[in-house]
Amino acid sequence: MRYEIRVDGEMTETLAKAFPELDHVVMSGCTILFGLVVDEAHLYGLLARCQSFGLRVLEMRQMPE
Repeated sequence: MRYEIRVDGEMTETLAKAFPELDHVVMSGCTILFGLVVDEAHLYGLLARCQSFGLRVLEMRQMPE
């Protein structure tokens, strides 16, 4: 499953490295993390990681394969 997670604000490169399994792009005042998520546990782990870094998740969606 491919997912896109949009977070508020521009993540630094250092912070983006906390999500090594995802690519990222910064645009219009937000950061979009995207890539392969292997299962629900991985997805919830990513969300927990966002929370632990104080990132505000604006949107999350599954992308077409």
